[in-house]
Amino acid sequence: MKTNRIPERLSALRKFMEDKKLDAFVVPSTDAHLSEYPPKTWESRKWISGFTGSAGTVVVTKNKAGVWTDSRYFLQASTELEGTGFTLFKMGLAETPDMTSWIIEQVGRGATVGIDGLVYAASDTALLSDRLKTNNIRLETAYDPFAVIRNDRPGIPKNKAFLLPDKIAGESTKQKIGRITAELDKADADAMLIVTLDAVAWTFNIRGNDVDYNPVTVAYGYVSKKETRLFIDPDKLDEQTATALRVQGVVIANYDSVFDYVSKLPAGTRIGVTGSKINHKLQQSIPAMCKIVNIPLSPVDMMKSIKNKTELAGFRNAMVKDGVALVKFYMWLEKAVPEGIVMETTVEEKLREYRSQQPLYVGESFATICGYAGNGAIVHYHASPEKAAKIEPKGLLLIDSGAQFKDGTTDITRTLAVGELTKQMKIDYTNVLKGHIALGSAVFPEGTRGSQLDVLARKALWDNYVTYWHGTGHGIGHFLNVHEGPQNIRLEENPVTLQPGMVTSNEPGVYRTNEYGIRTENLVAVQEYKKTKDFGTFYRFETITLCPIDTKPIVKKLLTKEETDWLNNYHKMVYDKLKKYLSKEEKAWLKKKTKSI
Repeated sequence: MKTNRIPERLSALRKFMEDKKLDAFVVPSTDAHLSEYPPKTWESRKWISGFTGSAGTVVVTKNKAGVWTDSRYFLQASTELEGTGFTLFKMGLAETPDMTSWIIEQVGRGATVGIDGLVYAASDTALLSDRLKTNNIRLETAYDPFAVIRNDRPGIPKNKAFLLPDKIAGESTKQKIGRITAELDKADADAMLIVTLDAVAWTFNIRGNDVDYNPVTVAYGYVSKKETRLFIDPDKLDEQTATALRVQGVVIANYDSVFDYVSKLPAGTRIGVTGSKINHKLQQSIPAMCKIVNIPLSPVDMMKSIKNKTELAGFRNAMVKDGVALVKFYMWLEKAVPEGIVMETTVEEKLREYRSQQPLYVGESFATICGYAGNGAIVHYHASPEKAAKIEPKGLLLIDSGAQFKDGTTDITRTLAVGELTKQMKIDYTNVLKGHIALGSAVFPEGTRGSQLDVLARKALWDNYVTYWHGTGHGIGHFLNVHEGPQNIRLEENPVTLQPGMVTSNEPGVYRTNEYGIRTENLVAVQEYKKTKDFGTFYRFETITLCPIDTKPIVKKLLTKEETDWLNNYHKMVYDKLKKYLSKEEKAWLKKKTKSI
C-alpha cells in the first residue's frame, strides 16, 4: 500500500511559513511560464496536496488547508484528497467561499500571505494584493518554499529543442518577428516579453519535449525592432539549431539571464505586457524608468490562433493519419470487447500503438480519457492500472484521445455502444449529437464570438432539462498545445471573435453520475463562406476530424432531415478521404460504419 506522504509535506510547509512569518501560503497550478501543464520541477501544487488534476489552487494556513478546483475535478479531487489534511472547495457552487475571501477570514487583519511571484501571473498577483491590502493584509511574493522543503525536486528539463521547418510552419521566424513588431507599433510599444511556452515555440519555430503532451521547450523571448532574444539553456540547442535561429536575426542568451537583461533595459523603453501572460517576478524586473504598455490580448496569441494555409494543410494531413489509426483501433476494439480482454488502460496502450505507426507521429496530445460506464461521467477521468475498469459488452464507452504529429495536433472523442443500451442512453446520445451537428453546421456573421454560438450545442439538451458544465470548444495549437486561446466556445463571455483559420473543438456532452458519460468531439476550422452586399461576410465551420460517429445509439426519429443529411454527408467524407489508405478488410469495415442512416 502506498504511504500517504502529504501530511508530512504539509508540516514542512507550515514550518517554512513559521520561519518566514507567513500566515498563509498560496500554491497555484502554474509554472514560471503560466502553463496549464507545467514541467515536473514546478508541479508544486500536485506535490503538496496529492491532487493531480490540471487546474486548482492550494491555500495552506497555520491550521487549515484547502484545494479550490472546478466541476471537471470534483469526483477526482474528493478521492485524491482523502486523508491528506486538505479540504476540497468546489468552485462555482453557491455554498463555496471564494478563495481570497476565505484567506482573509482565516488570517485576519495585520497578517502576511505568501506566494512565489515566479509562478503567479502579474494580473492575478495585482488582484490578490489589492483585495488583501483593503483588509490590512500584506502579500509577500519573494519566497519559493519548494526550493527548501522538496529534496527530490527535479531540475528544469534539459531536453534538446528542435526547429520546425518553414515548410511545416508556413512562415519564418523573421517574418513572424516583423508581424509582431508591426502590432507593437499599433499599440505604441517598442518591445514585448514572450513568456508562455507555446507562444515562444510559435514565434521562434522551435519545439521540444520538456512538458508531457505539449511539444514545447522551456525558454523566454524578447521581441523588439532593435533586437530579438531567445533566453534558453544553451545545452538545449545543437549547433545547427542555434545557427538557424541566428540567421533569422535571433540573439541566443542564457535562460536565467532574462531577469538581469530586463532590469537593464534602457530608460524610456515602452514594453508591451499582457498581465495574464507574464509572471509577477519578471514584470517586477522592468525598471521604473521604462513604461509598461498594457496590451489586454497578446498579439502573439492572436496570430498563433489564426492558422496559415500551410498549417491548415498540416492539420488535414494529421486528421487522415489519425483517422487511419482510429479505423484500425476500432476494428480491434469491436473484436476484443466480447472476448473480455479489454481494460480501460488497454485502450490507451492500443491507441498509442496504432497512432505511432503513422508518419510524423511524435506522441499523445494529452492523457487518454477512457471511461467505461460510470467512469465516463468523470469528465477528466484517467484510468490507472490499479483502478481500471474492465470493458463489458454492455452499455457505453467514452474515449477522448489525441496525437501530436509534426504537421498537426488531433483531439477526438467518440462514445460507443459496446452492448445493449437503455432508452435513456439512446435519447441522451442523440441529443448530444443534435447539439454537435447544430454547432458544426452553423453559419454566422463576421464578428461573432464563441459565447454567441454555444447555445446551439446545448439547446437539444436544455429542451430535455439536461446540460453539461464544461465549455463546448477550445482552440487547438498547430503541433502545439491541445488547449490554446484566445478564442473558445463556451457560455462565459469572451470578447475574442471567431476568425478564418482558427481551429476549435466541438464537444457537447452529457454526464450521469455513476451511470455513463457521452461526448462527441470533432475539430472544426473557421472558414469564410459567403460575402453579401447588404449584410457583410458570413463564416462557417469546416469539420476536419475523420472518424465515424457510432450510429447504433441514435434514435433516428429525433433527428431532422437536415441533421440526418449532415451525418450522412460527414460519413461519406470520412470514407472518401480515408479509403485509399486502408486494406480491403479495413475499407469494408469503414464502408459499413459510414453507411447512410
